[in-house]
Amino acid sequence: MASAGGFAYFVDLGLTLSASSSFSNQRHQLFGRRLSIYSCLDYKNLNVQSPRLSVAPRKKGTREIRLFRSGGIELNRFLTSDNEDEMSQGFFEAIEELERMAREPADVLVEMNDKLSIRELQLVLVYFSQEGRDSWCALEVFDWLRKENRVDKETMELMVSIMCGWVQKLINGEHDVADVVDLLVDMDCVGLKPGFSMVEKVISLYWEMGEKERAIVFVEKALRRGIPYVDDDDKGHKGGPTGYLAWKMMVDGNFKDAVQLVIYFRESGLKPEIYSYLIAMTAVVKELNEFAKALRKLKGFTKTSLIAELDEQNYELIENYQSALIADGVKLSKWVIQEGDSSLYGVVHERLLAMYICAGRGVEAERQLWEMKVVGKEAGKDLYDIVLAICASQKETDAISRLLTGMEVTSYASKKKTLLWLLRGYVKGGHLNDASETIIKMLDLGLCPDYLDRAAVVHGLRKAINNPGNLETYLKLFKNRFRTSNCTVNQDIWPFARHY
Repeated sequence: MASAGGFAYFVDLGLTLSASSSFSNQRHQLFGRRLSIYSCLDYKNLNVQSPRLSVAPRKKGTREIRLFRSGGIELNRFLTSDNEDEMSQGFFEAIEELERMAREPADVLVEMNDKLSIRELQLVLVYFSQEGRDSWCALEVFDWLRKENRVDKETMELMVSIMCGWVQKLINGEHDVADVVDLLVDMDCVGLKPGFSMVEKVISLYWEMGEKERAIVFVEKALRRGIPYVDDDDKGHKGGPTGYLAWKMMVDGNFKDAVQLVIYFRESGLKPEIYSYLIAMTAVVKELNEFAKALRKLKGFTKTSLIAELDEQNYELIENYQSALIADGVKLSKWVIQEGDSSLYGVVHERLLAMYICAGRGVEAERQLWEMKVVGKEAGKDLYDIVLAICASQKETDAISRLLTGMEVTSYASKKKTLLWLLRGYVKGGHLNDASETIIKMLDLGLCPDYLDRAAVVHGLRKAINNPGNLETYLKLFKNRFRTSNCTVNQDIWPFARHY
């Protein structure tokens, strides 16, 4: 057994040193060998057909090297003091031969195959992952192990850990985004398949550092290079770089930015994953919802005279903003339908329905209800009632008639709930005569409107009693003497009616 003294200096390796500021310069000068790995991606500008990792010729006794500074790797379970006595002579011969750079690593390993245990091969990976060593050799060793079917779970975890350390050091060292992308390309080419999305890990690292612009640049470069990603894992989770980045933006409340990101990538000739279109449509819904909340607060301020009434120009700006958001949502929906399959159609119409509801567009929302039904995705009864209320507020008579179709065969509670939504829609739109007719219809059906709903109609009629037709409607409601045990219309109206 050979002495292990020369190897002991990296046994307690912490791998936490920072990256050299001259990394980028070194990389361009020393990493000429990267050309060979591009062959596995079949780039059009490279006339290389062989899928082998090492195809570029080199002179005997020379090898271009890459220096990665590793970081964040827990190696205690791979390196212990006992390992020193367990290492065979073949291990040290392999290290020496690989460092001489006289032959391809694969050729060296084939020759030494019978002399190296799986543990020693793991230590070879660790050795060449160190700062100052030829990190490219670690990738070639792993690629050889994979081709020889000698990568077990522990070896895969070790190499993933090494790669994560390299990625994290590049990001923490604020190196060019292209370096990170190149490393992920290398990872894919040597067949390294972690059980998670490395692309999402990179995005998260940039995001946590506050480097959001770099995260956007990274995703754009990743799409251009065609870096593979986990589109649908074994747990049914959808994924992809564009969708994940858009989701990150949504979590931060930047809904419109998420929408514009996806559209920008798509219109730049890239191909974001279909799931990202659905994420962006959700962002449109959330932005419209937040905008609607802001408008309600604004109108509340005008009622209390805290701010001046909105003029025509303000309303035009509001309409234009909503219309632009809806146009983006419709554009995204068309891309899903063009590039996706029929299983997504129901989700698309569901998102469009939510968009039109948030924007208060009743007729368009009603159409989406029927579109959902056509593709086999039935909307809930509550959504029908909400759309009915919006249509009532805008007095869309035809849409109201269609939405009320079939109400007669529903249960007592469901029928009452639907007519209450209709009543409230009329009240919100200021259509008090129609609201009064709805109350009378409910009473005729034995349904009692809630007190606040009845009072809102009566109060509205009283305020506008001098408007044409309102007095007749007011008295008609008063003269309706249908009573139930819990509902007496005259009690609501009498305090006002006695003035007339």
